[in-house]
This record gives sequence, structure tokens and C-alpha cells, in this order.
Amino acid sequence: MRHQLYNSAFFRSAMFLKTAKVAVVLIAALFSAPCVGFSQTEDERNNTQVYREAAPGVVNIVSVVLSRDFFFNVVPREGAGSGAIVDDRGYILTNNHVIKNASRLEVTLSDGDKYPAKLVGADPHNDLAVIKIDPGRKRLTTIPMADSSDLQVGRKVLAIGNPFGLGETLTTGIVSSLGRTIRTEEGYEIEDVIQTDASINPGNSGGPLLNSDGKIIGINTAILSPTGASVGIGFAVPVNIAKKILPQLIEKGYVSYPWLGVQIYPLIPGVAKVLGLQVERGAMIVETVPGGPADSAGLRGAARQLTAGNMVIPADGDVIVEFDDVEVESSDHLVRLIREHRPGDVVVLKVLRDNRFMNARVRLGERPPRS
Repeated sequence: MRHQLYNSAFFRSAMFLKTAKVAVVLIAALFSAPCVGFSQTEDERNNTQVYREAAPGVVNIVSVVLSRDFFFNVVPREGAGSGAIVDDRGYILTNNHVIKNASRLEVTLSDGDKYPAKLVGADPHNDLAVIKIDPGRKRLTTIPMADSSDLQVGRKVLAIGNPFGLGETLTTGIVSSLGRTIRTEEGYEIEDVIQTDASINPGNSGGPLLNSDGKIIGINTAILSPTGASVGIGFAVPVNIAKKILPQLIEKGYVSYPWLGVQIYPLIPGVAKVLGLQVERGAMIVETVPGGPADSAGLRGAARQLTAGNMVIPADGDVIVEFDDVEVESSDHLVRLIREHRPGDVVVLKVLRDNRFMNARVRLGERPPRS
């Protein structure tokens, strides 16, 4: 037993001396080595500066939506997102899906102060919305907007938001692609969307995508993910779209879009062959809205339906083949051409009817809500 105790004590002593020697060597190395551990690269300094200046202008948004449980009892359900302060009067830009159907909105600033918010205006077609808080005498930090038309693939971007409720989180990446088209939860297509590999997770929605100058180039909107978490494919609505519609959202609460007043069906070569048409592409009118712009101009929809295999095809409707001398390639193309105009603009449509071409002058209307 004594022998074992002796060996144990010796072992501990030896280990102590060995540890002490290592500690002395480490301390000497720390004092003799140059202090390089705390230096920053130029890119790191830029990240820090952008975050320091922009983070106070990013808010956390909590929305309360009333739903019903299995027994039809009203149950409040919370959702969370982000937003960017774009006006020192308290106007905050975010996503429409962040505040959709909310009965109550609460905004938390970066310093922890909480404010009730009200919805000012929403545009589900671009998944954008504006909410407002009353800051009183508090001075708010606003984030300036850049020109998203100057973006190039490979440019550095930074995203600030509240993923999973974790406030003021910064992620960085690059512009992965431009000109993407995504579909919103309500089925609307958003064009010219920015694709980025900066990590965007649930709760980032509505937060700003920034350039290296700390200016907003996009509003983080969606991710492509099989798991619901970021896999490096995120999408942001270009800030130029926001700048274009922001005044209308603040002034009117909605955005005025041009409207043709038709339901259309894509004409492709296979369908054109079944119908015996002399054109292969265009947008076929299935139905016109009574009293709408197309109906008032004398355009007409399909009069019957044909069955081809497992497809039901509308027939005998006018086919729009040109829009102001621009060849219409598809129904989506027609929608894009219409969006380039304003309500009240007069356009000339080249239409195929009964295999004969005709021109129709149409005054575009203002699209009604939900149409």
C-alpha cells in the first residue's frame, strides 16, 4: 500500500513539474510573439463597420394572427420577421408575408425598446409591406437605399435580421445570380429577384440585404430549402422595386397596377397545332371581365373547350400575338409587358381571331384588389 501511495504521489509531482514547464514555455511564447491575433483584414473591418452603422436600423417584427383550433376556439398565433427603418418618422419596410392577416404587430428596436405598429400598406404582388411605429422623441436610425440596377454577380452582400428570433444577426455572402423569378405564397410572380448565398433563415424575412457601403440593395424574402433552413440559396426583392412602390404604399396603402381584364391561357406549338392556328405562340384569352378594358375594346374569350389527351384546351378565343409592336412569346411575357405601363395608358394589341389578324386599341385600367 505504501509503495502504491509513493508511486501515486511521485506521479502527481512529476505531472505538476511537467505542467509547470509547459506553462512557463507558453507564457514566454505569448510575451515574445508579435500581437497579430487581434488584427482585422480589410474585409473584416468592412463587415464590422456595416453592421455597426446598419444594425440599429433593423427591427424585429412580431405578428399575432388569430386562428381556430380543432374545437373552433380562437387561438392567437405568433410569427416573427425583420424589417428596415427607411424613414425617421417610423416607417418600416418588410415583407407582406411577415404581416399578412396580423391582428396585432409589435416592433422591437435594436436597443430593446418595443413599440406597437400599424399596417400602412401592402403589395402582395411583390411581397412587400410598410408598417409604422410612433417613435415619439426617440431618434431612429434609417438605412439608405442603393441602386440595385448596378448589381453584378460576385459582389459582396450582407444580411442583417432576426433568424429564429436571434436579434441583429449578420451573415455575409455574394450575389449568386440576378434576374431570377420566384412565386409568392399567394401565387404572384416576382421578377428580377436577387439570388444570394448569404445565409437567410426563418425570421430573416423582411430584413435588408446590404452592399459593402451599408445601403439596402434588396429585401430578404425567401429561401430554397428542403429542410426549412438555409442551404445557401436565398432570394431578395430588388430595392428598386421597393423604391418605386414605397410612395404609393405610404400615400394610398396599395399599389396601382395596370390591368387588361382578361384570363389568359399560354399558347404553345402543341396547343396551336390542336386548334389549327397559324401562329405557334402568344396568349389566348379564355375569359374577359365584363366591363373591363379588354371587354370594352371588343376582345372576346373562348367559346368552347376541346379535349386533347388529358388536356382541356379553350378554343375560339382571341389570341394576343403582339403588344405595342412587341411579339408576345407567352402569357407570362404578356403580363410583364402590361406591368411596364400605367393605368390609363392606351396600347395596341395585334390579335388573331378566326385565323385572321386584327388590331385593337385598349385603355388599360387599374387592377382591382385580388385580381
